[in-house]
Amino acid sequence: MNTLLQPIKFGLLALISFILLTSGGEIPTGYIKYKRTQNWTKMYASLDFVSEQQKEKDAYVWGKRSEWSSYCELYFDAKKSIYVDSDEPVDASQTWSYQKPAYVITRDFEKRRRLDHIETLGKTYIVEDTLLGQNWKILNNLKEVAGHICMSAVWYDSIKYQRVEAWFALDIPIASGPEMFGGLPGLILEININNGALVIEPVVIEMKNVAEELNKVRKMKGKKINASQYNTLMSKYIQERKKLEEPYFWGLRY
Repeated sequence: MNTLLQPIKFGLLALISFILLTSGGEIPTGYIKYKRTQNWTKMYASLDFVSEQQKEKDAYVWGKRSEWSSYCELYFDAKKSIYVDSDEPVDASQTWSYQKPAYVITRDFEKRRRLDHIETLGKTYIVEDTLLGQNWKILNNLKEVAGHICMSAVWYDSIKYQRVEAWFALDIPIASGPEMFGGLPGLILEININNGALVIEPVVIEMKNVAEELNKVRKMKGKKINASQYNTLMSKYIQERKKLEEPYFWGLRY
């Protein structure tokens, strides 16, 4: 179990500088396997436009089967990161009877560009634009995640109605993380959305050369759009679901 540490009493930059100096100042390169766990009951509970009757019905239907987990993988170095869904099942009872939708999130830190290959709402898109992180509020909270001292940050996604809590590693100064999250002064190791509706946490962290995976050529087919157009697609769909008082996450990745 993670151990909570006392809140820091000195500045974030000073703390990061100290850790980098004591670690030799080297920028790590490596691989992380994340476990991504969705709780359908909590996902429903977080929606204020879904009736309480529907939420109670959902809680009854799902019961103890309300959680579903999968693995995702992140490869990173100082110049680039790539995040993909894993083909490995979390347990033997999980089987894929269909081809998983495309989901490849690429971040180029040198060129400050994002390139995402995403299949959603029945279509496949190539989202390319300037690399921008979320508007995080960094808090003075520390805890250990998989052997790394991490600091917390929060952000509210006004499109998906999600409160996102991130824990980023102070000793891995890479502005990336799982899903599309990034822009913090350290690699995001853990994500908690809407108090456990979605939790992403590391199960394997390996500091190694991943140049082959980062430079792997992946075929991408789809409609080319920018970040604003992609956000508009999501917002329009969510607002349509909201008017019908229906959850949006059966059509969109949560």
